[in-house]
Amino acid sequence: MVAEADYTDDGGFTIDQPVLRTERLVMRPPCEADIDQLVALADNRHVAEMLARMPHPYGVEEARSFLAMARAPRGGVVYALTLAENGAFLGCAGLNSTDRGLELGYWIGEPHWKRGYATEAAHALVDLAFTRTTIQVLHASTRVINPASRRVIHKCGFQYAGQGMLNSMVAGQVPVERYRLDRKTWTSLRSWVRL
Repeated sequence: MVAEADYTDDGGFTIDQPVLRTERLVMRPPCEADIDQLVALADNRHVAEMLARMPHPYGVEEARSFLAMARAPRGGVVYALTLAENGAFLGCAGLNSTDRGLELGYWIGEPHWKRGYATEAAHALVDLAFTRTTIQVLHASTRVINPASRRVIHKCGFQYAGQGMLNSMVAGQVPVERYRLDRKTWTSLRSWVRL
């Protein structure tokens, strides 16, 4: 991947957003053609309760708002996760600029859980973050009741960094575990040995 990334005036990041291809996924910017599949997968309370900014119920209006935000993120990038074999929409993932620094985020639609797609997407985004920016630490967090997300974070080499609270649109104030991955650790894990 060719890299260009700079800090913006507001402390965020501007990251070139190439289409990313993994073994099974094509990760690309979300678009209007995704709306029906996005609504079908995102209108799920089980998904929304694990995230900060996903409303529930989730309809076409929410999908259009999401697409507008994805076109002009405040630092970072937003990707639609699609199957390479047929283009099916699976969920979204991205890198977000937060007060702690750049943070990894992702969600997968419930019909596609337990197939390793989140880990595959997370690996690609971790690599993107460290190759396209000069950050020294990448952050991630998960609700304490979300062991599947915790496994993804661990498989990417993140280390536990403490607990905090998150304001979820659906669940209110919820406890989260915070994780961090430094550049040195990422460099040693670049082969992404299956854990």
